[in-house]
Order: sequence, then C-alpha cells, then structure tokens
Amino acid sequence: MGWFSCFKHDPSEYDFKNATKISLYSEEDRLARQKKEEEEEEIEMDRAKKESLKQAEEDEAKRKLLEKSKKKGKGKQVDDDHHVEGKRQIKIFKDMHPPPSICNGCKSEIGDGISANPQCSCCLHCHNPISMHDESAKKGKFHKDCYKEHRNPNCYVCNKKIPLTKEGRKFSEHEFWKEKYCPSHEDDGTLPKCCSCERLESCGTRYVMLADGRWLCRECLEYAVMDTVECHHLHMEMRDFFEGLNMKIEKEFPLLLVEKEALNKAEKEEKIDNNYGIITRGICLSEEQMVKSVTKWQIGPNTQLIEDMDWKSQMVERKCEVTAILILYGLPRLLTGYILAHEMMHAWLRLKGYRNLDTVLEEGLCQVLGHMWLEPQTYATTDVTSAEVAATASSSSSSRTPPAKKGDPSDFEKKLVKFCKYQIEADESPVYGVGFKKVSKMMESNDYNLKDTLNKIVTASKT
Repeated sequence: MGWFSCFKHDPSEYDFKNATKISLYSEEDRLARQKKEEEEEEIEMDRAKKESLKQAEEDEAKRKLLEKSKKKGKGKQVDDDHHVEGKRQIKIFKDMHPPPSICNGCKSEIGDGISANPQCSCCLHCHNPISMHDESAKKGKFHKDCYKEHRNPNCYVCNKKIPLTKEGRKFSEHEFWKEKYCPSHEDDGTLPKCCSCERLESCGTRYVMLADGRWLCRECLEYAVMDTVECHHLHMEMRDFFEGLNMKIEKEFPLLLVEKEALNKAEKEEKIDNNYGIITRGICLSEEQMVKSVTKWQIGPNTQLIEDMDWKSQMVERKCEVTAILILYGLPRLLTGYILAHEMMHAWLRLKGYRNLDTVLEEGLCQVLGHMWLEPQTYATTDVTSAEVAATASSSSSSRTPPAKKGDPSDFEKKLVKFCKYQIEADESPVYGVGFKKVSKMMESNDYNLKDTLNKIVTASKT
C-alpha cells in the first residue's frame, strides 16, 4: 500500500532533512558554548595569575616593610636608651643642684630649702616669724592668738578691748607705728604724746615732761640730745658729711640747742613767715640776736620731769652769712641729725650766695639732704674716742652717757630712722612735702648729682 499525501513534498523526507539540520545547529551551539567556556576559563586563569602575582608582590612589600620596621625598632630602642640615660643624668644634676623654690607669699625665687622669704613668713599682726610648729590662721598669715587680737584688738593706751559701737569697732591707728587705740584717748587731749615719735603714753609707761611743756617717751629720752655740749660731736659729724659730698662748709658758726619759746622768738626776729602750720624744730639764722640756749639739765626725783635747767644767753654775731643754727633740745640724736642736715643745707646755700631760690625747691632740697643723712644711719657706725665721751660727759650734769653713734644701732634706733624717713616721704604740706617730691624727681633725672640738681633749681627759680 502506498502513501497518499496532499503535500507537494514527501513529509518523511522533510522531517529527516529538518532533523539533520537541527542536529547540526545543536553541535555548532555546543562547540560555541565549549569554546566560550574555554575562553572564560582562560580569562579566569589569567585573572587568577594576576591576582596571585599581585598578592605575592604585596606580601613581599609587607615583608620588606616589616624588616624595615624591625630595624627602626632596634634604632628607636637605642634612642630610647639614650633618652632614658639623659633623663637620669638630668635628675642626678637636679638632685645635686636643685632649682630655687618659689616663696608662698611674694612668689619670688628663694633658696636654702625654705618655703617663704623671712618677711613673708612673719605674722601680719606681731611681725614675728611663724614657725612650722606654730598654730596659724588665715592661710598662715597670722599666729592663731594674734589673729584673735587682730580681729578684736586691745587698746594700745588703756590695754582694754576696743569697744564695739553701732557703726562697728572703731579705733585710731598711727600711720607708721600701727598701734591701735580708742579714739577717745586722742579726742580728750589729756594723754601725753611724745614730741619726737608721736606715740601716746600707754598703760604702764611714764613719759618725761621737758621744761617747755613737751613730753618725751622713755625710748626717745634714752637717745635724746639734751644740751649744746652734747650736740658738739653731731655738729662735727655733719660737717664731715657735707665735706664728703664736696660741699664743705668753710665758715664757723655756733650750733645751739634751745627750748621751744627761744626758737619761736628767733623765728619772729628773722621775719620768717610760717603760714603752713609746720612745727618749727630748727632754724638757720642770718641776723644778730640774743639767744638763750640749754647748757645743763637733770631729771627730777620722780623721773617725770626735766628740771634744774641751766641756760646761757649769748649774742650771735654776724661774721658771715650765717650767725647760728638753732635746734629744739630734747630730741633723739637721729631726729636732731636730720634737722641739722636740713639747716646745714640752708647754711651752705647762703654761704655760697644762693639767696633767691624758689622757696618750695630750696626747702625740698634741704629735705633731700636730711633724708640722705638718715639713709645710712641704720648700718653705718662711727667710733667715738673715750676722751671725747669723757670730755662731753664731764660738761653735762646728767649721769648718762651722751648720745653718739657708736657700735651697731639698736632696734629702736633702726625703727626711728624709718619713722623719720617716713615723715619726710609722707609729708603732704605745700612747701616741705611738695618740695621734697619735686627735688627728689630732679635728683633722679640728674643721676643723683647734687650740683646738677642745684643748677636745675637755680634755672627753675628764675622763671
């Protein structure tokens, strides 16, 4: 039986050819895929090789870096060893030569293993040192008991607690001595006040009254220059002082110690106009006049009165431009010396013809000379021969040794020097105070040359 078909070609032949064609396509496809896979595998192998090479290079770089780091580590260790040794040597040096300590008070450098300068470790109330074993208050600035006294002080005069008022605890205090006392003691005016150091008579002390009504404390009395004979050595010392400044005083004239009334009388006769409220304690005379000076004295039996004074009246003659220098008797040697230096400067100016100087500048210059004389008095010493002392002592009826600077000054003398300098420096009066400040600035600008300063004063006086 044969095949019957409506198709133009025999379907069996078509299918066979078509199947063969499909088979060929499948083989080509397989080969293509295989080739592609081989190419991809080759690419992957190349990539893997590159990555492997890169990794090897990185590992080598790391190895080299590590070796380099190790070498540096060894070098650093050596440097560290040197650094440690250097530190050790510095420590040894510091131990042998420790740096200065810093003061707890003023913050300045100090040594000797102390924690503060002596002045910074002193109690602000009693001014004595505060030791490590002392109890202290207010950060070590007071002794414990002193702080209580500082807060609730005793009156220096009556030794009682200063009373508390509605306005608080009010008290008076001397600007220099810093002694606190009840205001009533100063207000009533009945308590003796030393004419030298200005301190009020305190409980348990007895001041001495001078013949002219002035009071003198016991400390000032011990060093007081009481009569003209006692002042002779100081007069000679002052002439030496001026000669040392190349300002030798060629002329001779007397130095007389007088009471207050005689000084006031001489001031009037010299026609000196004192409108500044200043207490006159010395004067340089240029006119002839009768002067009554003190030649003898002694303390009364109750040790509270200077009595049996002997006076000598004499006419001071005009042999030169200066007839005499008068100074109030009974003041301590240091205060007497400062006044004498002031008046001797007036004398030198007159003897050299300086007659028309500006009053403020002239008085200021004289104050500067007084201050200059005081400056070395806390440490300089002058030996006084026994013959001089004996001769002076035999001329005086008092039993004490006349005051003369011999040996180291006492604590009170050192304090008195500071007080006298303080009076000069703190003076606000329109002539003496202002004058001292002006001339002090002139001295500073002229390198403390007196002659140059004097020339400047002369020039300023003409304008």
